[in-house]
Amino acid sequence: MLTLAEFNERTGEVRPLLAGCCAAARWADAVLAGRPYLTVGELLTASDAAVSMLARDDLLEALEGHPRIGEKPEQGGWSASEQAKVSEADAVLTRGLAEGNAAYEEKFGHIYLVCASGRSGAELLELLYGRLGNEPDQEWEVVAGELAKINRIRLGKLVPESW
Repeated sequence: MLTLAEFNERTGEVRPLLAGCCAAARWADAVLAGRPYLTVGELLTASDAAVSMLARDDLLEALEGHPRIGEKPEQGGWSASEQAKVSEADAVLTRGLAEGNAAYEEKFGHIYLVCASGRSGAELLELLYGRLGNEPDQEWEVVAGELAKINRIRLGKLVPESW
């Protein structure tokens, strides 16, 4: 965790932390370029704006930093706590997520990204199958929206407002 002042002042330490929040280098560049931020709210707004500027290649780069929903995330990483409720899934649900992920990847050519925080495996599976009905351009918009939510949560943990 960093204070907002530390976030504003330290580049060498902050860049790898941002890469841990979102693997898209263009997003991190934009967030760093917006400093100094007067409030965490300004930082989160800048993050949203940076996500909205990402091209598809940037979004693909961001997706590289996320495991598939339902697969065991790296211990200690952001995704482990975000997918905590998914790890409680039974074998049938786990198989359903694996099959849904495969269908999603077949249709869209990339992993299914969803803000998993606080959601059960069943909810995530339902959302996945609902999104399979999207057209590719529409799905890219959804992916960007989900990425923005995930980045907000991660930045809020990295730079908590209550310092």
